[in-house]
Amino acid sequence: MRMKHLRVPAGTLLFAAVVACGGQDPTTARTSPAPSASKPTATSTKGASYELRRSDLPWNGTGDPYNAMVGLDDGRRVAMHHRRGKGLFEQHSGPQSDGWTRPRLIYGTKTEACQGIHLQAFGETVTVTADFGLYCSDGEPPMESIAAVSVGNLHTWDHHLTRGFDGWERVSAGDGGREITFRRGSSTLRWSRANGFSK
Repeated sequence: MRMKHLRVPAGTLLFAAVVACGGQDPTTARTSPAPSASKPTATSTKGASYELRRSDLPWNGTGDPYNAMVGLDDGRRVAMHHRRGKGLFEQHSGPQSDGWTRPRLIYGTKTEACQGIHLQAFGETVTVTADFGLYCSDGEPPMESIAAVSVGNLHTWDHHLTRGFDGWERVSAGDGGREITFRRGSSTLRWSRANGFSK
């Protein structure tokens, strides 16, 4: 039985701004190991036979704050969406593929998703920031702020959790995407391909 796939034009880019309020100082929670530095290969989208999933969170306004997509220079696409009571999920698709990989949980939490997934590509490096908090959709400040990075085949994601923080506002890259800096005001968080997130 053949599955129907949702077609998204290769050049489509969807961004949603991170919504944040308050003014707490960040407190670091945990860091995971740096992702593999392998180059994209033909197997990087193995199993790409799934449909693109969408967030199950209700939204009646303009824009699409619970879904995001970005295209890479090599034609691959990365999409992310929030699931109620589960967290942030990722799927990716190859340059010649209509299908998507199975949804992968990037960050699991039962806390309510704030509006906004900020997804960017720097060469073969992909970054995402997203926030979660109780009553966040009603304007309450985030309680959990995620920064995550993946390189190469996109099979592993290195993520960093900051609690009691308003979320990262800007992301910049250096050394061809081998170094990433997340910023909000005077607060910075650095990631490198060699060492992952700085302690």
